[in-house]
Amino acid sequence: MSEPEGSARRRELLEAAYAWVLEHGWAGMSLRPLAEAIGSSPRVLLFLFGSKDGLIAALLDRSRADQLAVLDDLRDGPADLATVGARVWAWLAAPGHRALLRLWLEAYTRSVGAAPDAPWAGFAARTVGDWDALLAAHQDVDDPARRALLLAVLRGSLLDLLATGDTARLDAAVAAHLATL
Repeated sequence: MSEPEGSARRRELLEAAYAWVLEHGWAGMSLRPLAEAIGSSPRVLLFLFGSKDGLIAALLDRSRADQLAVLDDLRDGPADLATVGARVWAWLAAPGHRALLRLWLEAYTRSVGAAPDAPWAGFAARTVGDWDALLAAHQDVDDPARRALLLAVLRGSLLDLLATGDTARLDAAVAAHLATL
């Protein structure tokens, strides 16, 4: 039986595990090395989170909380779709966000095609819905296709940025698309 989700020790270990995953990614995450790195044991993690999948689900929720906080910040103030798109890109392109965005990408990729009972299931779809809602809040006329295209440009540019680091080229590409809005 897991300790209550609100326990101080659970929160402490979740934050430590989240910091570790931000630095090291999801690939090859194993309970023993993770527990050792954060000053715990696999048994304690299993007790607090129920299973490795329970820990992964908690980490995904923690990661999503960071994403939703970003969306809340970007949602503030009146802006048209091009302006909010530019603000989103500025946030995505900021070097200080690379660890979170690499983690997001890995979780997003694992989510696509995940079994319904897997901890990753639905993560990508929820992410798309979250970002679409942000963009929809800044459209005068509901245009799902235009939002989908903007989201695809932003996501594709982010993938290229994470792969190449070529900020200048991608800033220009995003700006060119935003000019069409």
